[in-house]
Amino acid sequence: MASTQVNPTRMELTRLKKKLVTATRGHKLLKDKRDELMRQFLELVRENMELRKKVEAGIHSANTNFVIAKASMSEEMLHTALMAPKQEVFLETDKKNVMSVDIPVFEYKTRTADENDIYSYGFAFTSGDLDDAVKSLADILPSMLELAEKEKACQLMASEIEKTRRRVNALEHVIIPETQKNIKYITMKLDENERSTQIRLMKVKDMMLEEAHHYKDRA
Repeated sequence: MASTQVNPTRMELTRLKKKLVTATRGHKLLKDKRDELMRQFLELVRENMELRKKVEAGIHSANTNFVIAKASMSEEMLHTALMAPKQEVFLETDKKNVMSVDIPVFEYKTRTADENDIYSYGFAFTSGDLDDAVKSLADILPSMLELAEKEKACQLMASEIEKTRRRVNALEHVIIPETQKNIKYITMKLDENERSTQIRLMKVKDMMLEEAHHYKDRA
């Protein structure tokens, strides 16, 4: 038993009582943190699901238009049209702290603000379906970046929730009960020692009184 390895002294009892107060306070704070993380995590999951549906619908639309464009254009012409992109996208990354979790934040900028710069080809020899496919991908880009943010945020928050849950369980089922058990053990030992001391003192007192009585009788 862990209690048999504890020194039953008043100093150790004081230390364990302080430890119990700290552990109890920490347990409450960690439980509150875990509950708030769970709330924000579930909200992120809902937003993530909606975004994923939107992105998948956009990608499906773009793929459909690409298939139609490929059917109406030669493969060489399609490759030539898409060989040299005209527009450039620059991605910037940052992070924000949510409940001690660093969540990534993505921002992007294009080389030019002209919406037509997404088309890297002339319109004379290409299909309108190719234009629709390129436009669909350009339109869905912001949502794709937001989806990447939220999916990474969900992974990081899930990891933090699991870490916090383990700490809460360790405090609740190991550290706090063990500390309480050790406090009880030391308290019992100190009480037992105090009773033994009192009994010894009473016996010494009786012996001293008896000896004093005999001394008076001899006198």
